Amino acid sequence: MNNFFKAFILLIFVGLLVYGLFIFDNDEVEVLEDVKNKKLFGTIIKTDEELLTIQDKNSIIYVFKKSNNLMAGNNIKIEYKGNLDKNKEIQENEIISYEKINKNIYFESMFDKYKEEAKEKLKEMSLDEKIAQIFLVRYPDSGVDILKKYQFGGYVFYAKDFENKSYDEVKKMMSDLQNVSKVPILTAVDEEGGKVVRVSSNPNLVNEPFKSSRELYLEGGFETIKEDTINKSKLLFALGINLNLAPVIDVSINSNDYMYSRSLGEDSLVTSKYAKEVIKASKGLGVSYTLKHFPGYGNNADTHNGEVIDNRSYEDILKNDLPPFEAGIDEGAEAVLVSHNIVNSIDSNNPASLSTSVHNLLRNKLHFKGIIITDDLAMGATKDIEGATLKAILSGNDLIITTDYEKSINLVKEAIKNNVIDESLIDRLAFRVIAWKYYKKML
Repeated sequence: MNNFFKAFILLIFVGLLVYGLFIFDNDEVEVLEDVKNKKLFGTIIKTDEELLTIQDKNSIIYVFKKSNNLMAGNNIKIEYKGNLDKNKEIQENEIISYEKINKNIYFESMFDKYKEEAKEKLKEMSLDEKIAQIFLVRYPDSGVDILKKYQFGGYVFYAKDFENKSYDEVKKMMSDLQNVSKVPILTAVDEEGGKVVRVSSNPNLVNEPFKSSRELYLEGGFETIKEDTINKSKLLFALGINLNLAPVIDVSINSNDYMYSRSLGEDSLVTSKYAKEVIKASKGLGVSYTLKHFPGYGNNADTHNGEVIDNRSYEDILKNDLPPFEAGIDEGAEAVLVSHNIVNSIDSNNPASLSTSVHNLLRNKLHFKGIIITDDLAMGATKDIEGATLKAILSGNDLIITTDYEKSINLVKEAIKNNVIDESLIDRLAFRVIAWKYYKKML
């Protein structure tokens, strides 16, 4: 009886093993056969003498110590030992083998419904036009002529650009820009309310400036915030503005913090509700809203003036700062703007805007598949960093806010010419921006 029982158990085990091998696909069977070696499919986005930078279809970036002669632009499958750490700047894993593959790997996004249209539009564009598409440029004095030449992805407007203009003059300014652009441009403002108002600082456009989120919350809670978001969106859209670099969802409860006056001034739970309500209220009104400043500004100083170090623990950031971003993303936020703070617990070597680890956190932990935007690279925290534009591209941003557009564009063109990055990387970034514009009904 004992031997019969053993034979019965063995028969069941063999049956389950055969069934398991049958239902798993080839990749999973290979992993079962060799648990030490694991696989990664991706595109090489940068290569130099020492490092190999690979990005997978989920936009997660991995940097390995180089051990081969692969070129930027190659689609590859690598086998490696151990586990990858998506929050680590450089992986310590040993690459066992690599294989070039012909399979087309593209970035997955929340705009995939329009991927075929975006691919066709991309085919019509020159390399210069595709490079320009990933820049959100500070509006220059000769905006129309410069846009006609460069075909940027969009412009960012400040209070001086609206000063003393009438309602009709602003509308004409926006329509003149769209008329010279082959691909409709993003027209962006920081219309946060309160301390930062670009459009409503002009009394010709609105009776009074929009109030801060703190004022609105104290007046009437989330219902008042909802009404404000709708009113703000309607005004911006009517003027020809389609992107608001707001809301500020940084958690700040100390009135001495630099970011307090621009924040809701409430804890993580209430700020998460705020993020959710603003994104929800903004939908269907023609203006996209941007969650900022990832991964949370905390009690840090002003990055407009210079380098800022964030010494908070990783656990503190996960617990207090990420939930509002997660709430806004779950509600369908299309864009997230990344700060220039150096967050020591995540990446002590780079500002968040130029950090692979910070972007991987946003893509991997929060599963964000929209557009990642840098804060302005002309700000004090980043303006003196050599090659900042290229670092911004290689760390995982889709759109780069810049003032010195000529320097930025030339830096990218030079990198492609010298095979530091491949044109296919620019294709993938421009593809996502264009797909977003289809999603926004701009195309």
